[in-house]
Amino acid sequence: MAGPRDALRTVAGIATGLLVWGAPAVAGLAAVLAASPAAYPAVRLLGAGYLGFLGAQALWQHRRAASAAPAHTGPAAVAGPWRTGLVSNLLNPKIAVFHTGLLPAPAPPGLPPAWAMTLLVLLHTALTLAWLGGYVLLLSRAGPVLQPRIRRALGRTTGVTLIGFGLLLATAGT
Repeated sequence: MAGPRDALRTVAGIATGLLVWGAPAVAGLAAVLAASPAAYPAVRLLGAGYLGFLGAQALWQHRRAASAAPAHTGPAAVAGPWRTGLVSNLLNPKIAVFHTGLLPAPAPPGLPPAWAMTLLVLLHTALTLAWLGGYVLLLSRAGPVLQPRIRRALGRTTGVTLIGFGLLLATAGT
C-alpha cells in the first residue's frame, strides 16, 4: 500500500517535471509548444490518455483487497511514484502554457529575462513542493482516522476524477 514516502516521491516527480518544463521556458522555447497548432494538441491528448490510465489504475488497485497487495521495495518501487509524478507533469500542456503565458507577467523588471524566468520557475517549484508536501504530511497524520471503507471510497473517487479530467482534457478545444 502506498504511504507518505511514495506520496513524497510523487511530489518530487511533479517538481522535477516543473523544472523540465521550466528549462525551455527560460530559454523561450516553450512558447513554440503553446503556439504550435500540432504540438499542443498532441501533448494534450497524450496527457489525457495518461490521466485515463492513472484513473483506471486507481480503480483497479482499489478493487483488489489491500491485504493481497505485495510490499514493494527496491529501486523500481522508489522510481514508480517519482516517475508517475514526472510523467503526469510532463504530459500536462497547461504547465507549458503557464510557464510561457502567465509566469512571465510577475517577472521582476530589473532582472534580465532569463534570470527572472529562472527565479520564477524555481519559486513555482518550491511552492509546489511546500504545498503538495504539506498535503502529504497532513494526510499521513490523518491516516489512522481514515478507515479502510473511507480509503476505498477515496480511491474510487480519485480514479473516477482522473478519468473525468482525462476526458475533459481530451475534449478541450474540440
